[in-house]
Amino acid sequence: MSERFRPIGGRLLTPHFYFLGLLLLIAAWFIAKRFIFGIGAVSNLSDGFPWGIWITYDVVTGTAIACGGYAMALMVYVFNRGQFHPMIRAALLTSVFGYTLAGASIIVDVGRWWQLYNVFLPQYMNLNSVMLEVALCVTLYTVVLWIEFSPTILEAMQAKRWLRNLRHFLFIAIGLGILLPTMHQSSLGSLLIIAGDKVHPLWQTNIIPLLFLLTAITMGYAIVVFESLYASVNLRRPLETPLLSKISAVIPWLLIVYLVLRIGESVISGDILFLFRGGSEPLLFMLEVALFVYVIRNLRDEKQRVRPTVLFWTSLAVLLGGALYRFDAFMIAFDPGPGWHYFPAVGEMMITIGIVAFEIMAYLFFVKMTPVMMVGLGESGSAVGLSGASSGKRPTATASDRLSGQTRGEGGFPPRAVTSA
Repeated sequence: MSERFRPIGGRLLTPHFYFLGLLLLIAAWFIAKRFIFGIGAVSNLSDGFPWGIWITYDVVTGTAIACGGYAMALMVYVFNRGQFHPMIRAALLTSVFGYTLAGASIIVDVGRWWQLYNVFLPQYMNLNSVMLEVALCVTLYTVVLWIEFSPTILEAMQAKRWLRNLRHFLFIAIGLGILLPTMHQSSLGSLLIIAGDKVHPLWQTNIIPLLFLLTAITMGYAIVVFESLYASVNLRRPLETPLLSKISAVIPWLLIVYLVLRIGESVISGDILFLFRGGSEPLLFMLEVALFVYVIRNLRDEKQRVRPTVLFWTSLAVLLGGALYRFDAFMIAFDPGPGWHYFPAVGEMMITIGIVAFEIMAYLFFVKMTPVMMVGLGESGSAVGLSGASSGKRPTATASDRLSGQTRGEGGFPPRAVTSA
């Protein structure tokens, strides 16, 4: 199927790209300051809050958002849904940089970063440590992702011999690419179990590893939908509504299972009573549930699932709900005891913003310069040519055409949905 993937081309150095580059330069300045003067020079981390926004967003939330490759691998290779193979490369691209930059942020976060290599030395390994399992799995999975994505780079380099040799062993990487996220995404939840009563009872539960895994898979499907719609609007590609509608059909069922488990466990344990004790935690809990109920209500309706606007807002709601769940569990609903408070410093926030900016820049570079995207899947769901037209048929309208009113049809984004690339 590789001959059906092409670089989408177009101008790379746009005002949007330069703005992202500026954010990256600001982040680089704070990163340099961190390594020269120490972690305290740019962060508000403390003994009470040793994990701040770098771990909570860049690692715990960022890797869940980057589970698009994992989620699509489950669908294509485990459940044998080959019709979704055109979405694999774009999903892998978001996963590659999501996990790579999560690993980079750990280097920034660790106090004695120059000793980080000790994690990989057997004589220093604590084989009973959940954190060790997370560190090893995330590191190995990042390598696996680059191997899985390497055919795209080799095709761009026209390295046909390397490509042929790689394909003999690619099935091993695919297998590991399904196993490793299953392990470490659940283990990220296990990290909170050992925190005990420092985590609010509405989030502290023995099934939190399963809840983290379910939300990671759900967020993986959501980012695939969101990324495809982003590319359609900003890069003038045909909407891929038929495939996105089928992918989105899985999301409400995953969320139903998640909500039944989470609310059911809270009822059985009696922790649901904390909803009536005041404070911000009950409101945050209800906001998480409300976001997921909104998604379930809309995506259960087949007529709603074919509307790009609905797909956009529901995928965004899944990402926000999953991110809020992780932020609540790791930071907002985490109470180390009296006297400890935490709010990210400017340096922490700018480093995180810079990492996100770099991820978007890398995404734009690869989709424009390497064969990541399918050669146009139009509304009919069939491949169309580079000009947007299949042989003997009229051109398929792009999402930008829909916004400008040049075509008639159901749905379409509000103009402010995404910024221009």
